[in-house]
This record gives sequence, structure tokens and C-alpha cells, in this order.
Amino acid sequence: MMKSKKAYKSLPLSFNRKAVIAAASVTKEKNTIHAFTEIDITEPRRFIKEHFEKTGEKLSLTAYIVTCLAQVIKEHPYLNSFIKKRKHIILDDVTISVLIEREIDGEKVPEPIGIHQAQIKTFHQIHNEIKEAKNHRSEMLGSLSGQTWIRFIPDFLLKAFIRMADKNINMAERYGKVAVTAVGMFSKEAVWFIPHGSATVLITIGSISNKVVEVDGQYASREHLCLTASFDHNIVDGAPASRFMNQFIETIKSGRILI
Repeated sequence: MMKSKKAYKSLPLSFNRKAVIAAASVTKEKNTIHAFTEIDITEPRRFIKEHFEKTGEKLSLTAYIVTCLAQVIKEHPYLNSFIKKRKHIILDDVTISVLIEREIDGEKVPEPIGIHQAQIKTFHQIHNEIKEAKNHRSEMLGSLSGQTWIRFIPDFLLKAFIRMADKNINMAERYGKVAVTAVGMFSKEAVWFIPHGSATVLITIGSISNKVVEVDGQYASREHLCLTASFDHNIVDGAPASRFMNQFIETIKSGRILI
């Protein structure tokens, strides 16, 4: 009998895949609680659409969520923190880590950028920082933060490096302990994601769907954003998380930061 042709490909794992596997292995050890919600974003979306029609500028919904998050975290400083050994480290400035999808060597790669002092920045400032990062041209992982050396870390040290970085004050100041990922915005149906990550507060933006709801005694179609908020339960209990979520949801719904 003729030997059958090999019906598969064998490809080496990229450094990015190895880093994701190592990070997932470390962060699954965390005590995380999740909150799932739908937020009426009709008003902010209306402003974004009207701005585009007037100016041709496409404003980022992710930047809007980041701006709202920074303003609310500023009023809940206890969440802008992490545990190092037997100490609770609370950061003065709100740095928000935002995952940016880039293409490196033909592979779609998520890379974080830190939005520093986000609590004092306007929506347009944060929008421009994210836009600039997305337009950044480099074939080297880590170039957004000037840490291209990260790709030289040996495979067997990746988990140890991630564990050390998670408790390192310099890394916390560079990337923050509050994070946003917009992975779910690529979905066309109502979708929530349960993420993994080392942040004390991690916001995962899901998809947008239309829902008919009652508003002022009348039914209307409104746009709703699926959103997951994840908290490090070693730091954040249910009641503080609920209070934070109430304020965060109301801030997003109102659209006042855009106006």
C-alpha cells in the first residue's frame, strides 16, 4: 500500500503564543470574581456618530470606556492597587493598560500600552494615544512600551517573569493595575467574554446589540454594550465592586464625558 500523505502542518509556537500560555497559567491561580452587565450606550454612540458626520473623525468607543473608567477609579482609589508580599500597595496615579491588536510577522498579536495619569486626561487625549499606538509600525513585540528585550526571555523563565512583574512596583506604574480589553467588539451577536489577567480591575468590552426597552413610558430600540468586569477578590469584595459598577455604568450611559 502507498504511504498516505501527511494531512496536517506542524508549526513552531511563536513567542507571543508562549507568553499567552504562560500568562494564562499564572493568572488562573488568582481569586477572581466577575460581573456581567449590559449598558445602554445609545447617547454616547449618538454623539460619536454625529461627530463623525460633522468632522469625518471616527472616535474610539474603547477610548470612551477607558476615559469613563479612569474617572470612576479616581473616586475608588482602593481599586487602583495590588498586593506585594504582606503589603497593600495603592498607586497615586491611574494608569490603565489597554490591549492593542497589532500584526507582527503575519500574526495578530495583542500588546498592552499604559495610559498614564488617565484620571487627568480628556477623552480626546486618550483617544489620540490609542490611535497612535494602533498606527505604530514595528515588527518587534514590545516596541509600544520600549521593551523589545522581552522577546529574549527563555521559554522556561516566562512564568517566573510574569509572576515577578505582577508584584513589581515599576511594572505597576508602567502598565497599571487597571486594564481594558475590547476583544468582544469583533462579535456580531450579544457576547460576553470571561477574561484572564493580572489586573486588580479588568474590563472586557463585548459586543453591541439593539434591544427594545421601555423609556419614559414608550418603547424604543436602544443600543446595549455587553461588558464583563473582573476583580481580584483578594483586594475587592462584592459590595465595593457593586458600588463601583453602579457608578461606572451610570458614567458610561450618560455620555457626559463626551459632551
